[in-house]
Amino acid sequence: MERTISILIYIHAFFGGIGLITGIISIAVKKGGVNHRRTGILFSYAMVISSLISLFIARMPRHENLFLFLIGIFTIYLVLAGNRALTLKSKSKTTAEWKDKAISGAMMIVSVIMLVVGTIGMVHSAGNSILYIFFGAFGAFMTAKDFQTFKIFTQQKNAWLISHLGRMVGALIASVTAFLVAGLNIGTVIIWMAPTFIGTIYIIYWNRKLKAKAGQVPHLRNPL
Repeated sequence: MERTISILIYIHAFFGGIGLITGIISIAVKKGGVNHRRTGILFSYAMVISSLISLFIARMPRHENLFLFLIGIFTIYLVLAGNRALTLKSKSKTTAEWKDKAISGAMMIVSVIMLVVGTIGMVHSAGNSILYIFFGAFGAFMTAKDFQTFKIFTQQKNAWLISHLGRMVGALIASVTAFLVAGLNIGTVIIWMAPTFIGTIYIIYWNRKLKAKAGQVPHLRNPL
């Protein structure tokens, strides 16, 4: 069993590494360009595969870890929601599809679970409780924004792009955090939170830039 788990961990780390590299390249190159789309596709598949494997590892005997299991779900949500946001740019669509609402609804439930577990943990002085609350709050905020976007994307020209950017950068943040925590073995609370704070500043910067150029929407394609 341990040998199987070790193999899964290596595969998980391999795809996580691909996700980290392609994610950084995707952000560095011109948004909407061919290189952006290609690296975005590789990033999306690599992150989903890596996260799915992490779900199995986090439930294996002697490797059970509820927090990492929920973070894995969070990462999958970010990638799926980020790519589904691209479908909202269609002028022929008047409402979000059930898939969009199901993805965001499932993550909202997970966010509530994280907040509850974190709150109970804080009461009992359990370790990592603040991380449950921190990421649970972020998940709740993002899913609430999703449902808001579903209502306004036909009126706000680039609402889909803002949603896409926020979710995909969020997935890259998860990749960077995993590298720091697992790859460099630095699992402090600050290291868990720092990439999210820095990434949020980046997202806010681009959101303001996109709102200022609401009429300029680059051509993007849905990789999933």
